[in-house]
Amino acid sequence: MTQTSDIPAAPAASPTGEAVRRRRRVHRAWFVAAVAFVTIIGAAAFRSLPGLLIDPLHQEFGWSRATIGLAVSINLALYGLTAPFAAALMDRYGIRRVVAAALTVIALGSGLTVWMTAAWQLLLCWGLLVGLGSGSMALAFAATVTNRWFTERRGLVTGILTAAAASGQLIFLPLLSWIVQEHQWRPAAVTVALAALAVVPFVWLLLRDHPADVGLAPYGAKEFVPKPPPVPGAARRTLSVLFSAARTGPFWLLAGTFAICGASTNGLVQTHFVPAAHDHGMPITAAASLLAVIGVFDVVGTVASGWFTDRFDTRRLLAVYYALRGVSLLFLPMLLAPSVHPPMIFFIVFYGLDWVATVPPTIALCREHYGDDSAIVFGWVLASHQVGAAAVAFAGGLARDVFGTYDVVWYASGALCAAAALMALVIRRGAPSRAVAAV
Repeated sequence: MTQTSDIPAAPAASPTGEAVRRRRRVHRAWFVAAVAFVTIIGAAAFRSLPGLLIDPLHQEFGWSRATIGLAVSINLALYGLTAPFAAALMDRYGIRRVVAAALTVIALGSGLTVWMTAAWQLLLCWGLLVGLGSGSMALAFAATVTNRWFTERRGLVTGILTAAAASGQLIFLPLLSWIVQEHQWRPAAVTVALAALAVVPFVWLLLRDHPADVGLAPYGAKEFVPKPPPVPGAARRTLSVLFSAARTGPFWLLAGTFAICGASTNGLVQTHFVPAAHDHGMPITAAASLLAVIGVFDVVGTVASGWFTDRFDTRRLLAVYYALRGVSLLFLPMLLAPSVHPPMIFFIVFYGLDWVATVPPTIALCREHYGDDSAIVFGWVLASHQVGAAAVAFAGGLARDVFGTYDVVWYASGALCAAAALMALVIRRGAPSRAVAAV
């Protein structure tokens, strides 16, 4: 007869309540991404102001549009050239320290413009200081957060963080344009400074540098990843990565396409759309509101692009994005008018969906070819983006002074976008490049 006193084994497949709670708990990586999102939104105020300053500064000080455009060009160039060094500094000193310092420099540069009386002071404050600070808040920040905290959903997270800048534009552009129109440009500059300062304690208290700091593995990782030691020699490492990447073909193709991306967005539309629309009789507040609407659809387009990047050929995505952008810019000179009409609204929606949709696939291609150094490589690719933006920010103002119209710049940018589409198609696919070695 069978003994009834035998104790049956507990079902191995039944999880405990604690295990279920842990499995269902939201990963800390999503909170870090949320903090980064809000930080980028708060810092986006400085990106909303340059296009609103061109006419007020021209009227008050008599400075030419080319001179004002030069200050914006310095800002945009430094925004890009600082980014790869900032990515290396984040590896050395941590994300929190670098971002908090950058926001403080932005606030200082924007606040000092209130007392300027000469053009060189504009170049120093808005060009140099805000350019250096904003470069450390560039998309290399988003790439660093994504690379450290996520192994899955990287394309989606990149799209969300990229869209944060557009969300900030949506928030600040209508506000700043109203301030400029009702209270002149100085209170708008102070608003930018205060917005940057307000984010500093938020970053310092809530942002974390690495998942290992809180005893977690990156989101989607199968095992725990120890926090790497600080990497000394940030400048040397940044330049070493550049020299190694520059020996590979994909780097130059990515840098070339992204330079055209910057020329056709930050340098052209963000800097010159408001004064160009104003040339056709459109009120500044209406033109700024249209830019804000671009920000609305930019959020949708960029998040969707991140989702597409996780699923489709990134080279073909880039080719489609650049081709569509080029077509839209060719039509823009025919759409500018004193009032907002349906074809202009269609352009705004169409262009907004494509504004920075190029970022997630570009970051993905950097990661594919350059592995652990991809954030620094992307920083250099972003530098080319901002150099392109800086060139067109100056060229646009110069063209307006010489020809009395922006039309030639719109057409030239449309042609450049067609060239970028072709360049994207010839970027090779493959395993991460061995050309970029750790230093």
